[in-house]
Amino acid sequence: MTSSLPGILGEIADITDAETALLVAQSHGGVRVSIPPRAEEDHWLTDLLGFEVADRICRGLAVVDADGRLKGIQREVLPLGPASVLKSARRRAAHALQAGANPREAARIAGLHERTIYRMKADADDGQGELF
Repeated sequence: MTSSLPGILGEIADITDAETALLVAQSHGGVRVSIPPRAEEDHWLTDLLGFEVADRICRGLAVVDADGRLKGIQREVLPLGPASVLKSARRRAAHALQAGANPREAARIAGLHERTIYRMKADADDGQGELF
């Protein structure tokens, strides 16, 4: 199984599931993290997911170095993935517009500037306008 999530998030989704990977992205996406070769108490991943799931991820991401030692992930920046704040807000705005909201309402629903909504609409317009 291969996930459509980027980078290490895709690997986490393959080890567990997409929902767990998205939870990791929401919690630590966009920041540099280290993941040990085996789960540790009081590690952010263990605190977030519980020992059993964290250990499955740690073991799944671990590699054996040239000296035969098990190594974890060191200083890796986790992708934001779809958990990105701006992407999420733009998705909310697009859903609101599709549901019939006007640009002002969509901006309020999504927490975006009204001008951003107009730019989104302009980007979606192919230059032909509506024919019917």
